[in-house]
Amino acid sequence: MAAVPLPPIPQSPEGFLNPFLLNGPKGFDEFTPLAENDDTFVRLDLPGVPEECVRVGLSRSKKAVIVYGEAPKVHNHDSSSRKYLTIIKTICTCCDFVGFTFQMSDGVLRLVLSKTCTDPSSCISVLAFCYGEGKVYESKQLENGSLYVRLDMPGVPKDNSAVTVANGIVKVTGQAPSVSHDSASRFYSGDVAMLSAPVNIPSRRIKTIAKNGVIRLLIPPL
Repeated sequence: MAAVPLPPIPQSPEGFLNPFLLNGPKGFDEFTPLAENDDTFVRLDLPGVPEECVRVGLSRSKKAVIVYGEAPKVHNHDSSSRKYLTIIKTICTCCDFVGFTFQMSDGVLRLVLSKTCTDPSSCISVLAFCYGEGKVYESKQLENGSLYVRLDMPGVPKDNSAVTVANGIVKVTGQAPSVSHDSASRFYSGDVAMLSAPVNIPSRRIKTIAKNGVIRLLIPPL
């Protein structure tokens, strides 16, 4: 009894919308002005990127903060590594970035940006431009009859996801808690594969790897 991928899951350009995200803030980024000072909190989704593969820098003009991340191939069935480039810009003439702090966990980068402002009354919010490679979901039928599935659930710790099989449908769920200045937690859920018969099987039969906000499944012939 082999598993097969479901019909193509809609993909969103540059990951702006994740089709598995059912509740919580949408989009790959989130900006929150911090009331206690002029700093800005930024959340960026970089699924698959480990802490050691992200770089953050301030442009020479001090008008932009540049984020680069690389998600390496973790499993030999991954189609490729993935790269992300995000440029966070202030487009007003009165502001310059002067510093930042950041923390990377579970495929999510959280930054606190500090800036100086000579004329707060004319200040314009910062903007982000993201360029990414790869898709939120991929599946691959293997020669031995197994099915390999990879899906993005940024922000989900490895112990906050679950795989279930009911009536032949393989479903993955994940809960991403609110961290730091996140506006809310996020809940992911989606059907990712279908067995050739409508049966229920224990989830332990499916090998699951959860790492850096990415869930990988190896579904054997049953």
